[in-house]
Amino acid sequence: MKCRGCGTPLNLSLVDLGTAPPSNAYLSAEQLDQAESWVPLRVLVCEACWLVQTEDYRAADTLFDPTYAYFSSYSSSWLEHAQRYVEAMIERFGLDADSRVIEVAANDGYLLQYVAAAGIPCLGVEPTASTAAAARARGLDIRECFFGASAADELREQGWAADLMVANNVLAHVPDINDFLQGFSRLLKATGVVTFEFPHLLKLMENHQFDTLYHEHYSYLSLSAVQVLCKRNGLAIFDVEELSTHGGSLRVFAQLESALRPASEAVARLLLHEQDAGVTRSDYYASLAPAAHRIKHDLLDFLVQCRKSGKRVAAYGAAAKGNTLLNYAGVRDDLLSWVADISPHKQGKFLPGSRIPVVSPSRIYEEQPDFLLVLPWNLQDEVTRQQAGIAAWGGRFVVAIPELRIL
Repeated sequence: MKCRGCGTPLNLSLVDLGTAPPSNAYLSAEQLDQAESWVPLRVLVCEACWLVQTEDYRAADTLFDPTYAYFSSYSSSWLEHAQRYVEAMIERFGLDADSRVIEVAANDGYLLQYVAAAGIPCLGVEPTASTAAAARARGLDIRECFFGASAADELREQGWAADLMVANNVLAHVPDINDFLQGFSRLLKATGVVTFEFPHLLKLMENHQFDTLYHEHYSYLSLSAVQVLCKRNGLAIFDVEELSTHGGSLRVFAQLESALRPASEAVARLLLHEQDAGVTRSDYYASLAPAAHRIKHDLLDFLVQCRKSGKRVAAYGAAAKGNTLLNYAGVRDDLLSWVADISPHKQGKFLPGSRIPVVSPSRIYEEQPDFLLVLPWNLQDEVTRQQAGIAAWGGRFVVAIPELRIL
């Protein structure tokens, strides 16, 4: 395989997680009698541009299909994050009724609802029919397609040259990352701005977040790699912010190369930090595979011991990252009876691979498990606050990453 960023042959392995089905391919009861498609989940590193990436096995339209089950609005902390972002961008860039805002991967309208409420014309691009329909139900204008250079040209012809483009947690999800970035350079106004948010590779490595590796994530991004990608596609990074979301993310601000905003000191400072950490050295990438093995074994030891001692373990959050963890560890419903999730789009379905049933959070209080394994560890504070009632029967929360902890 060649690097999807620069075309260099890939030889350096980050981790091999065996085989797994797509992490968002939740199963209906009728599908339990059908075979699932398990494909290799291996992640490689480009030693030329340092883009970390999965091997190609599945096309994007088979991963982000009409039944896609991830709806952003079911996380209260993520909604708060989106609202704060919109308020900050309006103030920083002077957005008003004469501006144009476009969000790529608009999902269910979780962010654009705040743009529309501020009276700013906005448009969402979203390829999954399920979430696009939810966004339209909020009264938002949504174009149901995959974004890239061609889609950008069409939107520009329709008068949608943008003052601000938003791309939250989507840069990692695109197989043709150069075509995707070309779309922004074609659709931005001369003084327009695009912001990309994505989990920071540095945090993935520091905190052993191997469960964030799955087929829907084609790339795992450092600022160093994104800077090269942007420059190749006519964009220049002028600022960066470090965020706490998703276990540690970056918000990168970019503009057309011809724009005049100077680069902030934060950009140079973070690039130097990445270099000092080892992002541009091959040996930096040797630590994740052993950590994944340890986490797998510790989780299995905990679940098996609970089973032997008669302790009941359930999980909270039918998250894609949880599916990576459970399938890599080989956990099935004999060790983890069910997973509760607040999203009605997942309730009544079954996790891909493990086929563990997804239930309503009310099940927690009906069955009163001894332990509740929080699979979306990035929402640990939100989940433990919402489900604090388990303390009434002595229930305790558990997280597995970066190490097994009973809270």
